[in-house]
Amino acid sequence: MWGNALRRQLGAAVLVVGAAWSGMACNEKGAAPPGSGTAVAAAPAKGGEALSPAVLKEAEEVFNSRCAVCHGPRGAGDGAASAGLTPPPRNFQDTSWQTAVSDEHIEKIIAYGGGAVGRSPAMPPNPDLADKPVVRGLREHIRGLAAK
Repeated sequence: MWGNALRRQLGAAVLVVGAAWSGMACNEKGAAPPGSGTAVAAAPAKGGEALSPAVLKEAEEVFNSRCAVCHGPRGAGDGAASAGLTPPPRNFQDTSWQTAVSDEHIEKIIAYGGGAVGRSPAMPPNPDLADKPVVRGLREHIRGLAAK
């Protein structure tokens, strides 16, 4: 499905973005600096229960390591690997998209990829996350990007 050249580009982009993120977003103690915009507040999950701080932290880490490569660190669709992708990665800051899409749609595309919802198969699935609370945390993280 993916050509070797594209896989190498994506791998290099993951390393670049990961290295840049780890150098920018954390202080020497490994915590996000105050005012960095990297913290995610506890959000109600399906059924009304709040997601734990550990799940929210894991969701932010997954976003930074897997999603930001294409979607960008702030979710604007401008990640290092976004150049040349057709269609371009979704801009999560787009409020019209945010209001038009359901939570279930976001969770399904995270777990099962773009093809599962009739979108681009270039959006890869994350089957290892399916049915885990981190998917809800990622959804909340994505929802929070509209305000940035």
